[in-house]
Amino acid sequence: MNLTNSALVASPPATGVQRWAGAPTAVLDSDGSVLLAYRKRGDGDTLVLARSRDGVAFHTIAELSAARLGADAVERAALVFTGAVWRLYVSFAPRGGGPWRIGLLEAVEPEHFTPGPLREINIGGPLETVKDPIIHRTTRGWSAWICVHPLDVPGADDRMFTTHWTSPDGLTWASHGVVLAAREGHWDARGARLTCVLPDGSGYYDGRRNRAENWFERCGRFVPDGAGPGLTAVGTEPVADVRYLDILTLPNGDRRAYFEARRPDGAHELRTTLLT
Repeated sequence: MNLTNSALVASPPATGVQRWAGAPTAVLDSDGSVLLAYRKRGDGDTLVLARSRDGVAFHTIAELSAARLGADAVERAALVFTGAVWRLYVSFAPRGGGPWRIGLLEAVEPEHFTPGPLREINIGGPLETVKDPIIHRTTRGWSAWICVHPLDVPGADDRMFTTHWTSPDGLTWASHGVVLAAREGHWDARGARLTCVLPDGSGYYDGRRNRAENWFERCGRFVPDGAGPGLTAVGTEPVADVRYLDILTLPNGDRRAYFEARRPDGAHELRTTLLT
């Protein structure tokens, strides 16, 4: 995948390790503008909602700090329009500890999201951290792909795999099990986290070889493995040295990629490029 000639969308709030801008989710609004939800991490976490006419230059329309959401930290969020309201499905670490969970905010317009307590969605067990949702609403209902970090082995909570869920309303979800997992002996031997599902069922995921590569994931590609929800990783090497890749199809048919890229100082920034 060629991600050269990319443009800066957002810089991290500070320099150094774990100072990030990224984990983007991009969607189109009805007027053709691009809506972007992404996470900034400095001394605290903030979810940023932004809008753009050209997909490159964004202006912020809302900022939701983890503290004002009643959380210790936040990660990637999924932004979905129901036909009546906008929903923001937020990865959050509960205040005071406990596994990460997914919570919900609703607003009539993206500009109207306001900080407040998150409504927790019933996904994940007591020995599972669940986060980084991809959520699609179609004419057939709702689908979600959720990253799970199992907590059954102390000190190994960086392991990850992706599960698939469906729902009639986006509120009550049923699990269909693991759809993409680690591949022993490969670059993604420690886990696989979906970041983008394209209309044909293929897409991209983050993987890492070992615990030391936590926060330094690279990007791989997957394809459907048949009629069911299962997925198959493609190739033996990553396709790009980025993480949290999302791809948006524009009204003219072009595709624009948004991704989190490392800088030499250790911080991560949010960038975009048109895909050829």
